[in-house]
Amino acid sequence: MAKTLNVYLHRDLVGYLTQDQGGQMFFTYAESWLRNPLAHPISHSLPLRTERFKSKECRGYFAGVLPEESNREIIARNLGISARNDYAMLERIGGECAGAVTFIPAGEALPERDDHYRELSPSELANVLRLLPRRPLLAGESGIRLSLAGAQNKIAVRVDGDKVSLTLGGAPSTHILKPAVERFAGLVHNEAFCMKLADEIDLPSAKTEIRWVEDVEYLLVERYDRTITLNGDGVPHFERIHQEDFCQALGIVSEMKYQKEGGPSLKQCFELMRRVSSAPVIDIARLLDAVFFNYLIGNNDAHGKNFSLLYRPSESAQYEVRLAPLYDVVSTCYYPELTGEMAMRIGKTYHCERVTKADFEQLAEEAGLSKPLLRKRLHGVAEAILAKMSERPIEHPVESALAELIRKRCQINW
Repeated sequence: MAKTLNVYLHRDLVGYLTQDQGGQMFFTYAESWLRNPLAHPISHSLPLRTERFKSKECRGYFAGVLPEESNREIIARNLGISARNDYAMLERIGGECAGAVTFIPAGEALPERDDHYRELSPSELANVLRLLPRRPLLAGESGIRLSLAGAQNKIAVRVDGDKVSLTLGGAPSTHILKPAVERFAGLVHNEAFCMKLADEIDLPSAKTEIRWVEDVEYLLVERYDRTITLNGDGVPHFERIHQEDFCQALGIVSEMKYQKEGGPSLKQCFELMRRVSSAPVIDIARLLDAVFFNYLIGNNDAHGKNFSLLYRPSESAQYEVRLAPLYDVVSTCYYPELTGEMAMRIGKTYHCERVTKADFEQLAEEAGLSKPLLRKRLHGVAEAILAKMSERPIEHPVESALAELIRKRCQINW
């Protein structure tokens, strides 16, 4: 028997995600949404049309909402479903997702907006963070239906000063918590250092902060796909901003996020920005600087799911599409056991230690930019990094080692 999930964007019913008896998934836009003069696609890869989208057309977007790799396997076991069943997982955890989509079983009403949160004591928060490796996203916990893409353990919460609360019943979260990872020593400090460095050189980036609770260290990341307004009583009201990552926008499934496996190339990323951005000149320059920044700090894991588009409301148009701030930026070169191959090649080269002037010149051609301009921006990013690191106090051994690694990588001799 076929099953259906109603797909909402904010509080608007936009379509239906159906799984047939054979397990195939299909998506169809709702007629009411297609008739809406303010209607727009939920993904660049799913343009508005009356015909349904087959699984191979829509899976890149919908499966891209879900967690990946071992976390997906663990969640599936905890929920008693198949890890390969995208539909079943969206049915169980598709209440609070990245962006503004929500999945509700057909026949059930979209719950009335009633933001409900459960504040955690310090000991409860510490236990939640310790539990994440065994229960990613707290999937299966009563009242929690959230999904975050990616392979790293994380949990979405509301943060108000020192108060941390779980989101219940689909209430919007404001932050993401990412605990330390035993396998990669200093990962929290690594990401915080790189993210703050990006912010300091004026690359739009998610705001981060290192915190401790009991003996658990974690990274607090403010969500950039949320807005906050105050009602008449001064009570904060949170709204979601729709977003999708580059793999979703290009219809590429998460399992193929690396270019060598069929994932996006830098050429495709720049072409995407040129096609969809409401301010392509600005966003192409931002994307170029982000590519340079990842290269210079040694982040070889900058794949298609680590770049996103934001769909913001606009007074002059139905919506505005912009490159999202940087997120999940880590110097993978800090860990010698990790590969030196980059997720997306620069020019003809995948290995970060073998990139040449010719490779950057090829990147300029692929990005549709002049070679002198690209060279100038690369040197500008390197100089900005070096200047900011010379001003920054070193507060942790990981930061000291990272600073030395990055300084060496910023010495460009052409």
